[in-house]
Amino acid sequence: MRIRATAAAVTVSGALALTAFAVPAAQAGDNVLGSAAAQRVADFHSGHAASRASTFAAASGYDDQLGDTALSNVVVNGGKDVVLGTSAKANFKVTFTATDDSGIDNTSAFAIVYHGTDLDSSDNGALQNEADGATTCKTVNATTSTCTLSFTVDPRDLWNVDAGSWKVLAGAQANDLDYSVREKVKSYSTKRYAKLTTNAAPEPVKKGKTITVTGLLSRANWDTGKYMGYTKQSVTLQYRKKTSSTYTNVKTVTSSSTGSLKTTVKASADGYFRYKFAGTSTTPAVTSTSDFVDVR
Repeated sequence: MRIRATAAAVTVSGALALTAFAVPAAQAGDNVLGSAAAQRVADFHSGHAASRASTFAAASGYDDQLGDTALSNVVVNGGKDVVLGTSAKANFKVTFTATDDSGIDNTSAFAIVYHGTDLDSSDNGALQNEADGATTCKTVNATTSTCTLSFTVDPRDLWNVDAGSWKVLAGAQANDLDYSVREKVKSYSTKRYAKLTTNAAPEPVKKGKTITVTGLLSRANWDTGKYMGYTKQSVTLQYRKKTSSTYTNVKTVTSSSTGSLKTTVKASADGYFRYKFAGTSTTPAVTSTSDFVDVR
């Protein structure tokens, strides 16, 4: 498997300094993110007597807990997909609620986002940004804090296979040194930005004559850093009369081996044509700009 350059210099709050990574699954033992999570769990363990062993230490991957600390309400990017083109970085936040009967140590919260079934086999990911305010926990009341963690992902550090489901590992420690670490606390989608065009011709056209509607469906190719045609995808041609505010579906068109679209319709009245793509698990939905046709 290929190894992409380091995504960004990042850190968690507190003394533990970390970096983002892109490593093959074959090197899982050297997985920077996994090592970071293991170190943080070890840090949480330190200072505890053997009699205060974790409630479910190593029960599932990096999951670990001591006492009644709990994490909930995890949200990534405001509930929206993380979408990247070929050059612009995506900045987004992970938020969660942490509770404990003694209250939360607001300097302890951390999170990792990663691609793959689990952290040890992940092939890409990122840690919290190294910046003032990148991690912010605020006390809500005596038992509860809400935490916001900032991330940056650069498409130049991604491969096409990285598109799809990503997961969140998060952790926090309480004032009484109880803690909780959850490896698969949330899943979300990282997708390849898509573009879609529409051109209806000829213009103007006589009523009853044929209109040819062409277009192109393309998406970011993280392997090459360019946009490439998205092949064999179903795209809907829509039409809106000039006097209407509502689009109706006309027909479904399948993109070619280069992502191009082409179909014909009969001219009936002045109106607008556009293509609409519903999206996939790796590519977001996109609607083209409409193209007006003058029917005479």
